Amino acid sequence: MPDKFQKELQEAVAQVRGLLEDLKQLGVVEVPMEAEPAAQPLCSLDGRDSAIGCRLETLEEIRDDLGDCQRCGLSKGREQIVFGAGSATARLVLVGEAPGRKEDQQGVPFVGEAGALLERILFAMGLKREDVYICNIQKCRPPKNRDPLPEEVAACVPFLKRQLAALQPQVIVTLGSLASQTLLATSTPIGGLRGHWQNYAGIAVMPTYHPAFLLRNPAAKREVWEDMKQVMTRLRQGIR
Repeated sequence: MPDKFQKELQEAVAQVRGLLEDLKQLGVVEVPMEAEPAAQPLCSLDGRDSAIGCRLETLEEIRDDLGDCQRCGLSKGREQIVFGAGSATARLVLVGEAPGRKEDQQGVPFVGEAGALLERILFAMGLKREDVYICNIQKCRPPKNRDPLPEEVAACVPFLKRQLAALQPQVIVTLGSLASQTLLATSTPIGGLRGHWQNYAGIAVMPTYHPAFLLRNPAAKREVWEDMKQVMTRLRQGIR
């Protein structure tokens, strides 16, 4: 071993020995090592956590957790889970009620006649389907398109709330009675809710009629357009 290297090694050993003696005199019995960075905890789902010290779930993580869902009886009759579709950075989220037959077949929300009407409404707002995020209270189609049962909603709505927590949109539009009453935890009829700003976890909510209702009652389109004009104003202003 070269004399220079041996000397440097002896000096390093001496420095370490001196450091250990100093620590011993101080009463230090264990030298703390640098810990592995802790996994950042997920933010809670009620929307009250700040972004500091926690991270939001991703839509992919929520979909993975949903898996091949068997949490209620609707799983027995479905063809596909209809999780949601659109932009993961959307400022506007539209929440419907439950998938219909075509949605069940394709695994995409709002692809039937009601979906075509919804796309026309979005076009009038200067938006496209891919600019927003669309999902439902229920992820599986109820038989014969009946309303979901309370226990079915209870099994499914936590995943919707996790989606909304992940998306953190500026505005939510709830389409129809079930979506509006479930998300807002109210029994007020949709006729009394629509057109009036509500709040969910700090996010502005505009309840309005479901596009399927508009197909049966075309005169109500004018009221929905008044609601959407309020939504457009809020989006332009950039306020929640």
